[in-house]
Amino acid sequence: MRLIVLLFILITSKLLAQSKYSLKGQVFSEGQPLPYANIYIENTTKGTVTDENGTFLISNLEAGKYSVVASFTGFIVQKRTVKISDGDVTINFNLSQSASLNEVIITGTLKPVSRLESPVPVEVYSPTFLKKNPTPNIFEALQNVNGVRPQLNCNVCNAGDIHINGLEGPYTLVMIDGMPIVSGLSTVYGLSGIPNSLIEQVEIVKGPASSLYGSEAVGGLINIITKLPENAPRFFADGFVSGWGEVNLDVGLKSRIGKKATVLFGANYFNYNNPIDNNNDNFTDVTLQDRISIFQKWDFKRANNRKFSIAGRYFYEDRWGGEMHWNPSYRGGNEVYGESIYTSRFEILGNYQLPITEKVNFQFSYSDHDQNSVYGDTPYLAQQRIGFGQLIWDKKTSKHDLLIGTSLRYNYYNDNTTATLNADEVTIPSLFIQDEIGFTKKQSLLLGMRYDYDSRHGNIFTPRIAYRFKPTEDDIIRLNAGTGFRVVNLFTEEHAALTGARDVIIEETLDPEESYNININYLKKLYLKNGMLFTFDTSAWYTYFTNAIIPDYDTNPNQIIYDNLDGYSTSTGLSFNIDAIFGSGISASIGGTYQDVSQTENGETKKQILTERFSGVWSFTYKHYPTHLTLDYTGNIYGPMRLPLLGELDPRQEYSPTWSIQNIQLTYDKFDDFEIYGGVKNLLNWTPNKGNPFIIARANDPFDENIQFDFEGNVIPTADNPYALTFDPSYVYGPNQGARLFLGLRYKLN
Repeated sequence: MRLIVLLFILITSKLLAQSKYSLKGQVFSEGQPLPYANIYIENTTKGTVTDENGTFLISNLEAGKYSVVASFTGFIVQKRTVKISDGDVTINFNLSQSASLNEVIITGTLKPVSRLESPVPVEVYSPTFLKKNPTPNIFEALQNVNGVRPQLNCNVCNAGDIHINGLEGPYTLVMIDGMPIVSGLSTVYGLSGIPNSLIEQVEIVKGPASSLYGSEAVGGLINIITKLPENAPRFFADGFVSGWGEVNLDVGLKSRIGKKATVLFGANYFNYNNPIDNNNDNFTDVTLQDRISIFQKWDFKRANNRKFSIAGRYFYEDRWGGEMHWNPSYRGGNEVYGESIYTSRFEILGNYQLPITEKVNFQFSYSDHDQNSVYGDTPYLAQQRIGFGQLIWDKKTSKHDLLIGTSLRYNYYNDNTTATLNADEVTIPSLFIQDEIGFTKKQSLLLGMRYDYDSRHGNIFTPRIAYRFKPTEDDIIRLNAGTGFRVVNLFTEEHAALTGARDVIIEETLDPEESYNININYLKKLYLKNGMLFTFDTSAWYTYFTNAIIPDYDTNPNQIIYDNLDGYSTSTGLSFNIDAIFGSGISASIGGTYQDVSQTENGETKKQILTERFSGVWSFTYKHYPTHLTLDYTGNIYGPMRLPLLGELDPRQEYSPTWSIQNIQLTYDKFDDFEIYGGVKNLLNWTPNKGNPFIIARANDPFDENIQFDFEGNVIPTADNPYALTFDPSYVYGPNQGARLFLGLRYKLN
């Protein structure tokens, strides 16, 4: 009997050892099944591809421990460990988009093209990037882009602009869906109020792009691409609150209207109504804001897949900063100082492909910006209207990829300042052509030329050339050169000119700036045997400006002097980015920029004010699948920059210290439709008042009632004013908001 039992055990054990099992599951991305993803088991020949529903099956597996990998082009590789012992195993994957090099971009050449094939280097940032450090607007999110810095221009109202490679905000063109609808007066507003969940990607070009986009694209451009309605979730909501009392809410939905139309609706609401004065100067540390933005986009199905989409946005904001006891009853008066800005703005933009055999698109946009603001007792009432339309013919032959276009831009600007006695109204017609010549699969050359006629300045030509060499599938070298131009309206760009703290002096009739730029870019992909992927991206550039218009804060501390530079200015720099995907839920990136921005006049060279010599950004992400937790750590660092002092006796530091903003976040995503996230912003609790006796000069006397001047208009030192200062809030280089907790919730219904 014992022999029979022993024999039975041996036979059963042998059969069990020879049993075969199956591994099955499904692959998702953003809650949607992901078809044709690769599934394989490491160190074996076993693998498969998901079907149209994202499901997979690997059969004939013996008992044991396996490392299972899921991958798909443009997504972060994911690895899971499973143990098979006595039955089939089910495992699911949820892949996240990576900073892939294969995204389709439109910004560099005005036509859809793979990022790898573009002769113009374009950086692309996906919604995954925006989620790493949630912000109420794109303006703040760009703080983690290498070589890009959101610059605050006033301690009181927190007006700001975007610096690219050390160049001031007016050199940056901001677009939505390829339409140049934003200029200096409204850079911040163009980057606020679009729900982040409606953004497909953000494309950034560093360097002149005037040959395609005209004025304002001298330093670079930022193009916000919104989702096609058909690609958006049926409903979404994303809201968070912070320990400072900030509240941000994004909501949106899409709906089919009949058989031909799909509409996407989104709204953003942001409120901050909690005056805080941590540096004890009796001024608000952060501007109070009440903002709402409504966005709608229609997409129509047409014969032969021709495009037709139209979108609109309305934006309203009430913001104020100033003395802690200010309220609207003091608005515009000289009793209690406050800066109050009411902004009302709407935009319309569209793209229509003509019903003809050739591929010809008509693109159009219109924006209307109305600003009612006061800076103490100085009112600034401004209206800006920009209409834009262009026809683009996209024609391909065997070796030539032609783009021929004509555009018409209408600019209207008026304000109540003495510098604008009559409304500035101009219509600028333009012609442009570019030809991308494909010599071989490895080499291509892009030639472009733009002609603009501005009645104020005459004929303007802006050529460019771009060469792409791809010696291997993993290496790309790009060489770009071109020119740019910029027509200036001071009061749309310089907040300091509006505060009333300094007199504005315009020395002469200002001529357009011109620039000459050359940029070389090298990109390298490196695949390692253990599944890791590294992407190296480095650039070097040189830009030379003539007729540069740079505000002079130094000659007279009570004035801002504007004139064309009698000399030249230059911007030279080197940048690098490294992106790494390690597998096992770990990815990271790091970038750095070194730049030298200076102007030379009468043989004397000065470093540009409010421009850092070096900067860096980084991010680290770890996804722990068993707990459904994701850790995101992001940060930036900026080197010293020269600051606007008010004279030799000013006790504030002439140069800012090296400073860093760092953030950490945890996200929990166990539930199918919900994500819970939270963390700490500004971990180091850094603010610009550290190391300074004060930030705002004469905060105790904002209307300069107790200032004494000599016969030449210079401030006289007194017992009450030993440093000979006037009220001035322009000494600002970074956000004045300390460490704070935040907590948020996302919901999405696909």
